[in-house]
Amino acid sequence: MERILVIVASGAFGTLFFFWFSHSLKRKASVKQFVESHLWLMHPNAICYWRTGLAFLGFFLYFYSPYQSLSIFIFTFAAILDGVDGVVARGCNLVSRLGEWLDPMCDKFTYLPPLVGFAYTADSATGLTILSPKLIWILVAIELIGQFFARRMLAWLKVSGAANNFGKIKAIICFGLVILCALMDARPGMLNIGNGVLGACIVLSAASMIFKFIPNRLYADILSMLNFMCGVSSLILTYHHCYAWAICVIIMGQLFDLFDGRMALKHGGTKYGPWLDDIADFVSFGLAPAYMVIVRGGNFALFFAVIYVVGVAYRLVRFVTKDKGRTDLPAGIFNGFPSPAGALIVLGASLISGPMLLWFFTAISTALMVSNIRFAHLGRVILKQIPKPIFFLISATIIVVLAYILKTKNIHMFGYLLLASVVFYLATGRIWAQRLNAPGTPD
Repeated sequence: MERILVIVASGAFGTLFFFWFSHSLKRKASVKQFVESHLWLMHPNAICYWRTGLAFLGFFLYFYSPYQSLSIFIFTFAAILDGVDGVVARGCNLVSRLGEWLDPMCDKFTYLPPLVGFAYTADSATGLTILSPKLIWILVAIELIGQFFARRMLAWLKVSGAANNFGKIKAIICFGLVILCALMDARPGMLNIGNGVLGACIVLSAASMIFKFIPNRLYADILSMLNFMCGVSSLILTYHHCYAWAICVIIMGQLFDLFDGRMALKHGGTKYGPWLDDIADFVSFGLAPAYMVIVRGGNFALFFAVIYVVGVAYRLVRFVTKDKGRTDLPAGIFNGFPSPAGALIVLGASLISGPMLLWFFTAISTALMVSNIRFAHLGRVILKQIPKPIFFLISATIIVVLAYILKTKNIHMFGYLLLASVVFYLATGRIWAQRLNAPGTPD
């Protein structure tokens, strides 16, 4: 219990400090003047050095002294400083090419040593380590290749090596994994999901490096293709009765779908991009959930699955042929429930209910999608209101929760979590649609 309280207190203190500093730097000229007059202490690169030094101090205190609680507090504060240096760089116009290289380098020096330490610290009772040494060294290898070889090549190509969203989410998960390992180290009987989370870090680290070499205009098409592959994988996993995994890859597809439109708006795309996006959406959010209904829905499942697929197809066709050209539909507003959210209703219900309730939820999902009720876009409207650090933290939390659910194999908990997320979106999507003067009934 003491370790939990230390972790909670450290996280609360660090988070409050981050938001206080961010707010003060933007609103108080005196704080900005102090930073600019003490660059030896407050320059973003200097902050990188400070937090790396704190991380090494925390590493020594945790593994080679009895002051583990102090170590956790120091490490947590060092992790929070990873956001502070970015705030200073942007707020005081101190962004530099050296900083683009130094920031992720210091991240690695902050979280990799303790992760290696936990991979080689065995529990005295079981003799097992919290993390797999093999997985740790795979992560270390990818991180070092990305830092020293990929970035050098990017510099030679005169391409920015700044961290992308994959890298930022990966860094937050790695920081969180260190804290999670500290908690599991204090409570040996606690469920170990470390290797599952570590596997997600490896995937995100590889994606972060690979996407730096891809032309920006191809981002949207690649994300749409990944969404399509998730849909196909879900169909295969459902066929083999791996329902939780099938739903997990659909959620991954939804994350890809969430960003492909934003990447197309930001970086452009190819002429085939919109078609690829629609095909991917139909497979991942139409065919895959419908097949789940067929497998788990009993005697009349085929009837409701066909209705659902027709509803998704109608929703996508209406969006392309009619809604895109409407001048009375504000930007960032959907006419009808978006198909990714509709898929979550069906998938969540398939895990917690019998055939009749599954038919009911499938019909509700279809009716919402073909309706003219307006909802705000999750990525373009709702998430824009969330500060980026909170967004990255939410993304990391989702991955950790999925790792826990897969480890415990509690599919009922998974189903309730999916339905709860849909209810949350139903409420927030309607609220933001109304704030943008989008009435719930057609004109």
